[in-house]
Amino acid sequence: MVSATSGATVARVRDASSAVDLAAGPQGYVLRTATTEDVGGARAVMLDTVYHDLRSGYVPRWHADIIDLEGAYLRPERCTLLVVRHGDEVVATGAVRDRGPQSPPNPRWVADRFPSGSTAQLCRIYVRPEHRRHGLARSLVRELGVFAAGAGGYTSLYLHTDPAVPGAEPFWRSMAYEVCDERQLPGGGQGIVHFELPMPAPVGP
Repeated sequence: MVSATSGATVARVRDASSAVDLAAGPQGYVLRTATTEDVGGARAVMLDTVYHDLRSGYVPRWHADIIDLEGAYLRPERCTLLVVRHGDEVVATGAVRDRGPQSPPNPRWVADRFPSGSTAQLCRIYVRPEHRRHGLARSLVRELGVFAAGAGGYTSLYLHTDPAVPGAEPFWRSMAYEVCDERQLPGGGQGIVHFELPMPAPVGP
């Protein structure tokens, strides 16, 4: 899903319409806010990840947002979808949704700590295997944090991860701090780990 990364230069484009005029980094990656033309490529990255890395396959109650990316992330003002393009291909994705973890299935105290409305949840941070270890996931997380800080009303930056996915747990532990490791709960819970990241300071105009 994600892995520790080395520092590639990534061109960041907040206005997708200017992408053609911005010189990308030497490795050819461009990070930008998704538009309708990116939706198909982003969906392909996400579905490949849930089938091949997460090994869950498509489960409607977990993955409905993948089918309706525009309704989930492009239209709501306080949500966003970022993509990394390499040439004509979307090779990485990352999103912010405006709701926290729900209980059930998550522990009640975790849901209470991260209520919807004031919680920016990072999700769908996926990188195609052949493009990992180029700093893409870290760049996405950084830019998603900047978006959340500037969106207004968010006080927490939350995510959860499946530690069974190779590289996922150490990646997030290098950037965030653990809130709850469900493997330590009676019965093992869902086996996932909940994290919080520091909310960046808002960027001035």
